[in-house]
Amino acid sequence: MIVPMKKVSLVVMDKYREASLEKLREIGAVHLEGKNASSDTLTELVARKAGVEAALALLNPYAAEIAKGQKQAQAASGAKFDAQNEGQDFFRRILKLEEERKILREKADSLSREQGRIKDWGDFDPAGIQLLKDNNIALYLYEFTHKTFNSLPDDVRYVVIKKGKAVVYAAVLDSEVSGETPVEPGKYSLSALNALVAETANKLADIENDFFSLCSGKSALEQELENLSAQIEFQTASAGMETLGDTPAESTVSWLSGFIPADKMPLLKETAGANGWALAWDDPAPEDHPPTLLKNGALARIIQPLFSFLGTVPGYREFDISPSYLLFFSVFFAMIVGDAAYGLIILGIALGVGFSVKKKSGAFPDIAKLLLLLSCMTIAWGAAIGSWFMIPHSGLPAVLTALILPPFNNSGPLVEFPLALQSIFKLPAKVPIDELKTQWSIQFLCFTIAVSQLAWARGKRFARLLPSLSAIAQLGWLVMMLGLYFLVLSMLLGIEFPSFAPLFIGGGIAFILVFSEQKGGNFFINIGKGFAGLFSLFLKTVSCFADIISYIRLFAVGMAGAMIGMIFNQMAFPAEGLGSFGVVFIIRFAVAVLLVVFGHSLNLALASLSVIVHGVRLNLLEYAGNHLEMEWSGYAYNPFARKQKGKL
Repeated sequence: MIVPMKKVSLVVMDKYREASLEKLREIGAVHLEGKNASSDTLTELVARKAGVEAALALLNPYAAEIAKGQKQAQAASGAKFDAQNEGQDFFRRILKLEEERKILREKADSLSREQGRIKDWGDFDPAGIQLLKDNNIALYLYEFTHKTFNSLPDDVRYVVIKKGKAVVYAAVLDSEVSGETPVEPGKYSLSALNALVAETANKLADIENDFFSLCSGKSALEQELENLSAQIEFQTASAGMETLGDTPAESTVSWLSGFIPADKMPLLKETAGANGWALAWDDPAPEDHPPTLLKNGALARIIQPLFSFLGTVPGYREFDISPSYLLFFSVFFAMIVGDAAYGLIILGIALGVGFSVKKKSGAFPDIAKLLLLLSCMTIAWGAAIGSWFMIPHSGLPAVLTALILPPFNNSGPLVEFPLALQSIFKLPAKVPIDELKTQWSIQFLCFTIAVSQLAWARGKRFARLLPSLSAIAQLGWLVMMLGLYFLVLSMLLGIEFPSFAPLFIGGGIAFILVFSEQKGGNFFINIGKGFAGLFSLFLKTVSCFADIISYIRLFAVGMAGAMIGMIFNQMAFPAEGLGSFGVVFIIRFAVAVLLVVFGHSLNLALASLSVIVHGVRLNLLEYAGNHLEMEWSGYAYNPFARKQKGKL
């Protein structure tokens, strides 16, 4: 659930501003209202933090290699971290080292280009050419094409240095060749260039070793980053406090405002009383935008890693859909992945990750708990439809075929609905058989899940809007949705369209028109406002119809995965078999195993991606967006609190 907030305002004597902020931070419960704040101290802290972050970013790849055992920290000369003497300037040393590396890399690139330019001329000293020019002996270097070289005038005096397949390298005496551009000798000989390149490479290697060695100071940088973050938060709060002007310094007061969970108010009151602060509080006003703090049970909380990955936070006045999101997302995941064997693989991954993290941190992580739930749902769904690595039902052992539920067992015509439902769901004249029976049943389940989830959303909005008459419009949406559900079943699955369904659609629309604008004022004028939005209602009705059909993606994506798995199975183990036992059989069997492992690994990866694309979409767009009308406009509760031990 979303924890109720109180808006608070604190007034303190300005001369006690910093001491008051320290005590407020010790409470660690007030989320300060964001304000534009600036000061010289704050600017310096932000700049320093950026430098420390840049230094850490430079060290992280080297620390990762050391952690993996791919590289040992090397004690390069002059590169050791001296915590006692370096302290606050350590990050600058790393940044300076990176600047040196950039300069050396640019120099290495320049030298490499120069090497490539003159390497075909061999090793000569450019100073010798200059010496000849100083003594009135002109010498020009040219790279001629064979055609140009062969057409040189007879009076041109030259020396051929080298002949290549496409180019003739020649030194021309006395004067330049008309229409040709001579080659600049450059500054260094080829041997000098080679020496400079080697020297630069050695310096770059030394810097690489320095970075590895300086990883010993990484923890100090991380601690400084924590300290700087706390100082910036403190200085932002201090600079953001408003001050009463035109008063004597000893009488000046400062104040700030923010939000606090309602259950933490007694603590704040006690602290305010003990320190002589003036404190005012009230419920957030409609124009306020409080932060969102979610408080759920252990089960619903395991969906939070997914919300964090998506970056979605419900607004303070929106819904916390964690429990229902978890339920429906688990179902969507199972239907999209769709195979019990895949579920067992995910179960193994979840247990491996969970116990590995627990061994280090002492707690089983929520992400592993979520994977456990998703894997169990996938195993249950895969067993119910008889999907184990997409092997046909006829190829499964009896113990697995016994787990298949009747609607999905491909054994013949569709079974009748329970007696109580037969008057509502009347089967089509042509009943699907064999594998089409399973497909028909899964499609029926998709549309039933759709109307269940969307009706749940309308029910939540109905409860939220009570006691306003506009809540009745949500019942209209719910009733209309049921009518559209039967329309979808009739159009796509051939179920007879019941006589009451048109009444549901028409009655639901009537309720929406009459009650959607009943938010106060004259009842009949509000009805007129409802009818004014008739065209908009038409579009929303079409959208609602499309939302129900959209859930067919659970069947379609699951079926696509099943077909991919079956194709790989058939490629690996064709109907004609692998032949008689022998060397060829062993080779074909090994290739078949590799093909199956590759194919199903790829299929599982694609299925996982499809869950993000389709499973998340149904929850965020159709369910939360279109029917709960959520905008995910919230931001997380982040109290002003001390986040590490020790003084700043």
